[in-house]
Amino acid sequence: MPRRRRPAFIPSNLAVKKPSSLARMLERLETLDKATLSSLAQRLGRERGLFERVFNVLQEGVLVVDADGAIAYGNAAAQRLLGFKAPDAGGATLWRLAPGLRPLLTPALDSATSLTREIELSYPEPRAVRLYLVPFAASSGDAEVGGEARRFAVVLTDITRDKLDTDQRIESERVASIVLLAAGVAHELGNPLNSLTIHLQVVERKLRKLRGVDAKDAQALGDSLRVCQEEVARLDGIIANFLQAIRPRPPDLSDTRLAGVLAEVLAFQERELADRGVSVEVASPADLPVVLADKDQVKQVFFNLIKNAAEAMGPGGRLRIAATADEEHVSLAFADNGSGIKPEDLARLFEPYHTTKPTGHGLGMMVVQRILRAHGGQLAVESHPGRGTTVTVQFPLKQRRVKLLGG
Repeated sequence: MPRRRRPAFIPSNLAVKKPSSLARMLERLETLDKATLSSLAQRLGRERGLFERVFNVLQEGVLVVDADGAIAYGNAAAQRLLGFKAPDAGGATLWRLAPGLRPLLTPALDSATSLTREIELSYPEPRAVRLYLVPFAASSGDAEVGGEARRFAVVLTDITRDKLDTDQRIESERVASIVLLAAGVAHELGNPLNSLTIHLQVVERKLRKLRGVDAKDAQALGDSLRVCQEEVARLDGIIANFLQAIRPRPPDLSDTRLAGVLAEVLAFQERELADRGVSVEVASPADLPVVLADKDQVKQVFFNLIKNAAEAMGPGGRLRIAATADEEHVSLAFADNGSGIKPEDLARLFEPYHTTKPTGHGLGMMVVQRILRAHGGQLAVESHPGRGTTVTVQFPLKQRRVKLLGG
């Protein structure tokens, strides 16, 4: 039996590495005759052609990129959306085709984290696109960091028509939504109503002993009454959210300081956050620029995001809110250390009625997205299952002219 050939020299830094699938294939190729090699090449060509045809009939753009944004593959839909040809893919990068993507995607590429967000492309034609990025493990022969290959799948969905048709779609679904919405609202009303009942009973007992009331009792009575007022205000907010989901209204824009709105929302949710054992850290510069916004709608955005973060964390959870500004936007990042969102759920985050919560109604993020669109803003979600989620909202500066997106 002939002895198997071995390489004359194995570099020390590769001696302990398991041979890649490509290396094992190349070793086998040395033992094949010309006819077998030709047959194998034809088979591989047919299989590649099949996968090419499958990916090219998809309406969504599909890209494979590395951590530097270099494109290894792009299907026909991706070529159409980004304006490049298949032969160019080997030397193209996302940053050259869409320069605005670099600051948006680099953090997710560096940390190998899933991300979904909506973007606007201006070339080769104006398009609104939903981008979904997810890391995956490639072959062991690829460049690796931390034992895993740094490859990413990028799925691009053209949502231009969806944005234009949002009002009509919402109206057509309005009647069918009422029953489901009512169920969600009824559940949300349960806890504050119970709280109201308990505190009203306290007030009733104190009133019966009004003649002998002292200063301490008067203070307690006043506290109970304030709790009732806060819970009633909370009920108003839930009902307003209910009505907004059914009948969205255009924003009433005025000069708005986002830091002040955030402070009001946190004060309103202080009791609930304390009951859940969640701490909140806020970092905001004193000179945060003014934006044009509807204060009530911005409150709804902050309320939904803080509530979602609190529900994703257990006792001892920590929510960090950081406000920043650049030449075009004011951004607020809501970062929790909760359970995170699975990649398959992240892709459906903005779908109406899709929820992973046993009692959720799946409308909170849809409302947030609609409000941001109406303000000409942007929304990005980055999540790591088991480590937490960061939701970043951006509002255009007052002096920046933006095209408001209906929705």
